[in-house]
Amino acid sequence: MSQPTLALILLPELFAICRLPPDAPLPAWAAEVEHGDFVSITRTADELSIVCPQARVPTGVQAVSDYCCLKVEGPLDFALTGVMVALAAPLAHVGISVFAVATYDTDYLLIQSADLPRARAALTGAGHDVR
Repeated sequence: MSQPTLALILLPELFAICRLPPDAPLPAWAAEVEHGDFVSITRTADELSIVCPQARVPTGVQAVSDYCCLKVEGPLDFALTGVMVALAAPLAHVGISVFAVATYDTDYLLIQSADLPRARAALTGAGHDVR
């Protein structure tokens, strides 16, 4: 079975991946989202995880910063298989870690900004279009 060839769009800002306690209220800095901002909020029994532009994250919040975000051009059909493998495999092959976020319409890959040139080369080499 062949893997899909995908178009990816590099979002313009840098992102942070934040961790708060599982019972923390949703902070205003994450909830007050402007149209067009990429923010992902996930609550589990173990944590409240927030991905957002790093400029929004206040001092003192547990976070890792300097992530670039690649958006898979969508919407993607729910029956489409192999999307994450098609993207993560070439990146893993060159030693680049990814933080993946899926939405109803598409997928997002966050990678450290220092890895962006190698990520572009790996993804392009695998046949994907990175814009």
